[in-house]
Amino acid sequence: MTDKNSIIRLTAAETAAKIASGELTAVEVTEAHLARIEAVDEKVHAFLHVDREGALAQARAVDEKRERGEKLGPLAGVPLALKDIFTTEGVPTTVGSKILEGWIPPYDATLTKRLKAADVVILGKTNMDEFAMGSSTENSAFGPTGNPWDLTRIPGGSGGGSSAALAAHMAPLAIGTDTGGSIRQPAAVTGTVGVKPTYGAVSRYGMVAFSSSLDQGGPCARTVLDAALLHEVIAGHDPLDSTSIDAPVPPVVEAARNGSVAGMRVGVVKQFRGEGYQAGVIQRFDESVALLKELGAEIVELDCPSFDLALSAYYLIAPSECSSNLARFDGLRYGLRTGDDGTHSAEEVTSLTREAGFGPEVKRRIMLGTYALSSGYYDAYYGSAQKVRTLIKQDFDKAFEQVDVIVSPTTPTTAFAIGERADDPMAMYLADLCTIPTNLAGNAAMSLPCGLAPEDNLPVGLQIIAPVMKDDRLYKVGAAVEAAFVEKWGHPLLEEAPSL
Repeated sequence: MTDKNSIIRLTAAETAAKIASGELTAVEVTEAHLARIEAVDEKVHAFLHVDREGALAQARAVDEKRERGEKLGPLAGVPLALKDIFTTEGVPTTVGSKILEGWIPPYDATLTKRLKAADVVILGKTNMDEFAMGSSTENSAFGPTGNPWDLTRIPGGSGGGSSAALAAHMAPLAIGTDTGGSIRQPAAVTGTVGVKPTYGAVSRYGMVAFSSSLDQGGPCARTVLDAALLHEVIAGHDPLDSTSIDAPVPPVVEAARNGSVAGMRVGVVKQFRGEGYQAGVIQRFDESVALLKELGAEIVELDCPSFDLALSAYYLIAPSECSSNLARFDGLRYGLRTGDDGTHSAEEVTSLTREAGFGPEVKRRIMLGTYALSSGYYDAYYGSAQKVRTLIKQDFDKAFEQVDVIVSPTTPTTAFAIGERADDPMAMYLADLCTIPTNLAGNAAMSLPCGLAPEDNLPVGLQIIAPVMKDDRLYKVGAAVEAAFVEKWGHPLLEEAPSL
């Protein structure tokens, strides 16, 4: 039996191999991570719900399979932290909002089903910005999550609970969702790996909708290979999702095991630097570009002028779709109901419920989206934003005629202090400056650690962007960069947890 401290520092691939060989049991692994959650999550607040009994039952089932001699999948018995936006039968799903507090879904999301079918052990549901609206996980109705590197700082958003769980060694795997950068931005500021697959590559059935043309679930991990293994489990066509792509999953695991950039053309976009970028972030990015060149890549300078308009277009499209999607939370069908005492009309109950159940950021975006969609303003705002979206996609298409992948900083700065931008929505929105264009275009992107910023000793993320359904390129390049970084500087998260 390996001690619990050693177990929680294993990669997902190592954990699965030890369970398959019998060196460890799935129950031992699950208990080690549950103990870690119990020890540190009071400080971090990564989880909204820990499903202790459910996780141990899943782990026992894996051990019984192995004892019967059944073949185990590549992630069987590996624990995972699930963002609280995916429905999970019999387990609360709140989306970080009071309006769904206590709601227990009667069905599993397709992604949840695929995790269970692969014998991945779901530890519980992680904290998030309410309805995934935010860049810091400060908008959760249940309080903020701390960054394990420095608990006074944000762990990114909206999926800060998932990224914090990884960085604090409470789980080796996690699931996030990415509407404007909410997988990649938390990965960057916590020193972990996060992937936004091609839009439609991972089913959205059972994922509570924020902005349906942008939302995308994806894998979060501490290594590129672990992310690839999880990607393979959750991706694939789903007839229950009309936007699901009916095509084979790209060979992401093979790419992660054979990382190389030799002979590849790597693009650097001039719009992804300048005012507002932290000096240490740019320094680490420039070092990463030099490293790619050293590894055999050809660096190509790119000009994508429409990227400067991405933030403005996003903050019209996303709120407009959110205004439509959140109309279903009316206090009549499910979730919170306020004012239903026989003295109020149905319309008044809806108004009182939405007032009590939604937080300030959600209300802000609903109002902005409703205005942008209103008569007389639709063409001027929402219609114009969609035209900009087309221009951004065209810029990507032109870029990918010249290069295989694009690289950039993932975020303009390292993790900022909790509360620092709470009263300045525009400053908060700028955190997603580098990530939003890929959501608008629908292509794939990854963030992986590329060192610590010298001025604050906090993680910096390198973003890799690939064309639609070329997700394997992310892993091929990511694995090569990761291996080179580990050889030079080691991997701080695998060797020693940040101080808690």
